[in-house]
Amino acid sequence: MKQIYLSVIVSILFIVSVSLAQDTNYPEMIDVKGGTFSMGSEDGYDDEKPVHEVSLSDYSIGKYEVTVFQYRKFCDATGKKFPAKPTSHWYVEHDQTEEWEWKEDNPIVNVTWYDAQEYCKWLSKETGANYSLPTEAQWEYAAKGGENSNSFKYSGSNKLNEVAWYDETTFERGTRPVGGLKANELGIYDMSGNAMEWCFDGYEKYTKKKQKNPAGGASPTYKTIRGGSWFYIDEFCKITQRDSPKINKTKFDYGFRVVKN
Repeated sequence: MKQIYLSVIVSILFIVSVSLAQDTNYPEMIDVKGGTFSMGSEDGYDDEKPVHEVSLSDYSIGKYEVTVFQYRKFCDATGKKFPAKPTSHWYVEHDQTEEWEWKEDNPIVNVTWYDAQEYCKWLSKETGANYSLPTEAQWEYAAKGGENSNSFKYSGSNKLNEVAWYDETTFERGTRPVGGLKANELGIYDMSGNAMEWCFDGYEKYTKKKQKNPAGGASPTYKTIRGGSWFYIDEFCKITQRDSPKINKTKFDYGFRVVKN
């Protein structure tokens, strides 16, 4: 009986500590030691090829995706309109439209690339540090675990259920609190699944050319988004999978995390 009580207490303390970490005004950051890695995949879609060598300097990246709580602080401080409640069609319930309530510990979604950029600029001004969206290379290197990489298919595991909220674990019912599953090799959460994450880069095809601290493509129309989400199947939660929505598009699973250079 004592063991049961102890287990319950430990679980409660864990939940409380995770909640407090996620409800800080500013994102908690993880330091990433720079290095050289192979970006892309020869086993994926055409836009994941060719695999090419990329070298990065040191940087820091958000331990969690930016939360509803943190984004609300930004909107309150700047007078920016908070995003509309996310809605989606539930195919399992005869295509009925579902609208979700905002939950403070969940990742912010329904934001455009411009919205994410505005948040980064505000955060930089507030803190005096240089925050931005991650480049695709920074995002993928961190998702792979940096210099601690175990070459997993997903961020932190080859077993997606261990690390990601995706369609088979959420049943198309929206995002989940950040940090609720297993972290990757660097202690970063939800880089596979939960919310898709805007990157700084304009979308473009890869080349075989070696790169150092690439700034990404310059497309003014399409930006890169990574990581899959609660809405998608396992294939779209692979680390190397890419998508290219329009820069002003918003959706019920579009969110972001930040980097500090």
